[in-house]
Amino acid sequence: MSENTTAQFLPIVVVGAGPIGLAAAAHLIEQGLEPLVLEAGPTAGTAVREWSHVRLFSPWAEVVDPAAEKLLAPTGWIRPDGTAYPSGGDWADQYLQPLADVLGDRVRYNTRVTGVARAGRGRIADSGRDEQPFTVHLTTADGGEERIVARAVIDASGTWSTPNPLGADGLPALGEHAANGRISYRIPDLKDPAVRARYAGRRTAVVGTGASAFTALAYLADLAKEEPGTHAVWVLRRGLTGSTYGGGEADQLPARGALGLRAKAAVDGGHASALTGFRTAGVEQADGQLVLLSEDGRRSEPLDEVVVLTGLRPDLSFLSEVRLGLDERLQAPVALAPLIDPNQHSCGTVYPHGAAELSHPESDVYLVGMKSYGRAPTFLAMTGYEQVRSVAAALAGDHEAAARVELTLPETGVCGGAGLFDQPDVEQTDGGGCCSVPAAPQLITLGAAPQDSCSTTGGC
Repeated sequence: MSENTTAQFLPIVVVGAGPIGLAAAAHLIEQGLEPLVLEAGPTAGTAVREWSHVRLFSPWAEVVDPAAEKLLAPTGWIRPDGTAYPSGGDWADQYLQPLADVLGDRVRYNTRVTGVARAGRGRIADSGRDEQPFTVHLTTADGGEERIVARAVIDASGTWSTPNPLGADGLPALGEHAANGRISYRIPDLKDPAVRARYAGRRTAVVGTGASAFTALAYLADLAKEEPGTHAVWVLRRGLTGSTYGGGEADQLPARGALGLRAKAAVDGGHASALTGFRTAGVEQADGQLVLLSEDGRRSEPLDEVVVLTGLRPDLSFLSEVRLGLDERLQAPVALAPLIDPNQHSCGTVYPHGAAELSHPESDVYLVGMKSYGRAPTFLAMTGYEQVRSVAAALAGDHEAAARVELTLPETGVCGGAGLFDQPDVEQTDGGGCCSVPAAPQLITLGAAPQDSCSTTGGC
């Protein structure tokens, strides 16, 4: 039996058991291929669970992958009310974990991928490279090491574990690490008594201009109404204009538009003040408080806490021995980068794409989901579902299906975000989808937590 024939019987490794990784497994099975999902955490959707207190922008009808639903149907699983908006915790418990349970032994938990390479070939070796399978190095819960041989690798590990630092130059601000106990990179869950006590009656800087920052501002404003002395200082690198708050009432995702309006209300109501044109270069500690230092020499007022919500970036360290073709700015695949450049595109103007745009010089390696977008914040979950459908078809040799990627996305507003539970339920329009466009394809939009992105994933 030839090496190529043997490779056909090897599993396709999927890194990450989040929404996109599990959808990838479902599509691979639909194509008659065998997935093996490796999840660093103890459960499906580990990253999603870290923002379990945050609501998605889109209802249940729009956040379930079709191939995944086909796998779940024989178990008696029924999709929750399609018009209801799930939280991250709901999504993980009621969809992601049941899907992982159906996949059974095809999902391994507490298994962290530490390296990917061609068998017997380092990054610089050319001879016979494409004929070799992949070796995937990993560590297990007990600290043991293991190596798996795979036909292909689909990296759906997301970007949640690598939030951007406080420094305006993309590097940690001076003193940031020393003050780490007072700096958070997540939206605070103020319904948790311990977390609430951390912010109640205190002055907190919120750094960032995406929907995650809007969420934090809205949460802190509500806390200020109940706990005197609570105040948010909103740190922005640019000035404060009407467009800062997103699409508002014109947003095609009503829940997202309402969130921007809540952030504006926090400022207008005096529960938050804006520190504009402030590019953080350092952090000082004095008298038990923090002071942010700007590149132009300005200093913030004394602060008790800092919440940094400035986006996410991909962890590429375990892919150092495979040949990736990445854009030098976005760290996204070269063919994909100009289609998703946030300087040119919103979520809705991203051109439909699939396996062709996700390809690298190293064949049969794909970055999908949030990770495929690198540092761009314009990712939508439906984009990820379409990506893995196309990639699965390509790996199965169905190139016509792989090239047939059709996707229509909402053009209004910023792509990132999080939903709030204590706002009135959002009425749905006749369109029924999150885009509210009759007869258009339904959109699956993960508008939850993760800092300036539409998915957690960073956990996607």
